[in-house]
Amino acid sequence: MEKSVNNKNSKISFCDVMKTDSSRIIQKLESQIPLNFQESSILYTAYLQTMDHVFGTCLIAEKEFFEKLNIDQNLLLAYQKYSNFLADTCLKQIEYYSKFRQTNIQTQMSLLESYDGFFKSAVESYGKLLSQFNSVFDTFKTK
Repeated sequence: MEKSVNNKNSKISFCDVMKTDSSRIIQKLESQIPLNFQESSILYTAYLQTMDHVFGTCLIAEKEFFEKLNIDQNLLLAYQKYSNFLADTCLKQIEYYSKFRQTNIQTQMSLLESYDGFFKSAVESYGKLLSQFNSVFDTFKTK
């Protein structure tokens, strides 16, 4: 959907065009964020549930087989401790990664805020410079 062009009497600037069109694109991208998160969440949940079902199905299929082997309980207890250790390690790594991501996002947000402030300041200075240039230019133009 193309935005209508101003009539012939009104003046537009390059910056107006860029700002308007880039804002339209950014707003469209922002409007897609909730849907993208929801779709990703649904897919990730389905993936995790499928993995859980795979291990559950294997358990049912192999339970009878392993029970007939009559494995020593001490060996199974040692295996359980080892498996619990690995699971606990995995759970801690998930927590660490989650904290890392949170810190990483906070750092990026801080950098964006700093950049935004710097850019606004630079544009203000640039605007003042252009204004001064225009005044000098107007002085020569009137002579």
